[in-house]
Order: sequence, then C-alpha cells, then structure tokens
Amino acid sequence: MNNENELKLEKLRDDMRLVTADIIKLVQERMSIASQIGNIKSNLMIKIEDISVEQEIARYVYELGTQIGLNREFIGRILNLLILESIRIQSTKTSKKEEKLDHMMMFLKAKQLESEGKKIIHLEVGEPDYMPPINVKYELSKTYEKKRIHYTQTKGVPVLGKLIAQKRSVNEENVIITPGARFAIFSAMASTLSMGDELIIFEPAWPAYRDCANFIGVKVKAIKTTVEQKWDPDIDQLEELITPNTKMIVLNSPNNPTGKIIGQREIEDILKIARKNDIFVLSDEVYSMYSYVPYKSILDFAYDKSIMVSSFSKSHAMTGFRVGYAVGSKDIIDRISKIQAIAITSVAEPMQYAAVAAMNSNVTRNRTLMKKRLDFIKSELENLPCEFNNPDGGMYYFVRFNNNIDVNKIIFNLLNEGVAVAPGIGFGESYFDFIRISACQPMKLLNDGLKILKKVTNV
Repeated sequence: MNNENELKLEKLRDDMRLVTADIIKLVQERMSIASQIGNIKSNLMIKIEDISVEQEIARYVYELGTQIGLNREFIGRILNLLILESIRIQSTKTSKKEEKLDHMMMFLKAKQLESEGKKIIHLEVGEPDYMPPINVKYELSKTYEKKRIHYTQTKGVPVLGKLIAQKRSVNEENVIITPGARFAIFSAMASTLSMGDELIIFEPAWPAYRDCANFIGVKVKAIKTTVEQKWDPDIDQLEELITPNTKMIVLNSPNNPTGKIIGQREIEDILKIARKNDIFVLSDEVYSMYSYVPYKSILDFAYDKSIMVSSFSKSHAMTGFRVGYAVGSKDIIDRISKIQAIAITSVAEPMQYAAVAAMNSNVTRNRTLMKKRLDFIKSELENLPCEFNNPDGGMYYFVRFNNNIDVNKIIFNLLNEGVAVAPGIGFGESYFDFIRISACQPMKLLNDGLKILKKVTNV
C-alpha cells in the first residue's frame, strides 16, 4: 500500500510540474500580447491604464473562476499581479525617455539653475519658508546637554506619544512616531496589504500613495474628481470599484493639491462602504492645521480599521526634522511598529524632543499667514485665463488654463523666467492641463512670481 501511495504521489508531483510549466508558458504568452498592445497604444498615443477594460476582464475571469470553484479573492489577487505586469511592460513601450514631469523634477531643475547662478522663485514645493517655533531651537540645544542622543523605543519616546495621544483623544498604545508622514503611509500599507490587493485613491492625489502601493505590488484604482464638480468624490463610483481584493481606501483632507476638505456626510458614506466590505481607511491629515472651513478627522468617526497619519512638517515648518506619526487601533500600530523596527529602529531621539517642544508652541500664526497668502494668489489668478476652486485648506492653488493654452510650454517658459511651479500631471494623468502653485513663499516673492505668470500667459 505504501509503495502504491508513493507512486501516486510521484505521479501527482509530475502533473504539478507540468501544469505549473503550462501556466508559466501562458503567462509568457500573455506578456507577449501585452507588449503588442503597448506598441499599438504608443502609436495611437493613448494612456496605458484603462479601468473599464480591466473591469471587463475581471468580470469575465470572476465568472469563470466561480464556475470552477475558485475563491474570488484568490482570483483577484492573481489577476491584479498579471495586470500590474502588463502595465509595466506597456510602460516600456509607451513611456517617453524624458524624466517624469512632476513637482520633484521641477524642483531639481530649479535647483540646477540656481547652482548655475540663476535666481528662482520656488512655487513648486510645499515647504514653508518660515522657521519652526523658537522653542525647537532651544530644545535641540538642551537635548544635546541632556544626552538625549540614543536609540529610543520603536514607537517613540513616551512623552511625545503621550502628547499626541492627548491631542487626538486616544490612548498612547494607539500612537507611533514615524520618520515623516510618508513612512507612516508606506508602513501602514506594507503592514496591512499584500501583493495583488487593491487600493483606491481619489485623484488628483499626492504621488506617494501610488508609489508606495506599486512598490509592494498593490493595484491602485483611481477615482477622478473634477474642478467642475468642486473636487467632490463620487461615492457611487467608489462602491462600483469595490471587489473582494479591495483592502484600503486612501483619503487626503485637506487635499494636496486641490485643498479640498471632505465633508462629514461624504466621510460617513465612505465609512459605510468600508464597514460593509471590511476595508482599511488610511487618512492623510498632514494639512489639517491649515483648514479654513469646518474640518473632521477620521478619528472622529470611531472606525476601528482607520489609520490617521500626520506630521510636524507643514504645521510646524519642520520638513527637515522628519517627524510624523500614525494613529490607529493597537493591532494596526503594532503591525506598523514591526515594519519600523526592521527598517529604521526608531526616529532620531533629538528630533522627537524637538517635536515635543513644537507641540508646546502656538503655531496658529502659520495658518493665518498661509490663508493671507492664498487670498493674495486668488486675487491675482482672477485676472488670468484659468479655472480653479478656492481651497478649503492646505497651501496650494490647483489651476487649469483656458483657451487651449499649452501648459507644458507655460511651465518651462516660467522656469526660464525664474519661476518654478508643479505640473498637474504629477498628481494624475487626467490633470495634464493644470499647475499647482504653492503659497510657501513671502508675499513679495509671490507677487513677483505671479507677475511673471501673467507675462508668460500674455495677460
């Protein structure tokens, strides 16, 4: 009997090898087809990703898989991996050789021009020009004297965790200090999502969400919002995009680049969908201090699968300190802590104590100053051939030009004239005719930069 079973086992292993080889051959055939599609798309100059085509394939595959008894989530995970690889292959066919046109590329170009002696007005980056609270300066000096220069607990020094917990009305176990909000976002995704899962974002969106998701093999689905609809999210479309593989929805309020604040009713609708489908909700609230209309944090809604991230970069003008934090359930924070322990051990101790000093400082002046600058930008934009919505919060104007104006030409003409702005396409392919203008410069430089913008647009 044992001999018979051993022969049967060996036969099954041979069958497994052959079937696996057949699967690999079929995958190669699929990739070859993807390459051909990429060539045609390149010739036709059409975009690579088409959500309607993906949904059609998904419906067909889900129906087939269900008929033969496969788990829908497993089907979706395999399908998403195949789609991501197809997108990668097609990108090599359709992508142009020049650098990606986004705010960081413009920043680097501007810095290169500055190194050559040219003066540049930086309206492309969201980095406040004002200094951190003076208490931060004194604390850094005291930190050295007190020898606070060592490794700390992975979740952060207790005094900072306690202050954040008090501010956010949560327990200390619900807080972790991270090296900026970007790492909080990455580790939140890496600790809760798996390769082949799906994540939904609302565009225009900060590019880091897509970058982080792509890095860990998560499929990103984007819901486009429009200036005509005042950047309101389409809740019906969100519900339509949900599949068994949808594991996270990302919110950014106030939004970068539009300044849109998601209203309480919309958040409630989004959370209703999230609860129904057991989905994580990651809420980037880095710009929350710069709110000019009533604002609600995701933490106000008591959803146990929500993750709120923020930082000291914008609110306290501490971009270079790299101190952010995440707030979530104990289970979520423990997961993030494991990622952080592996990657960095902890945030630098002196920077954490600088953040403590920052939290004990009054920075309401920063919001008042930013609102004044945004109001000035609005008064100047009203005289230009462009469309925009006044931001509910944040520190940017997201602007679309009328009359078939070539936005790329405007962007590079501005740079030649000494003004750097952020291309809208960096926040989503649909926004190629937008630019983002940052209010993070003194009023005189804003005035000078907008005068040059008028000149370049022939107003």
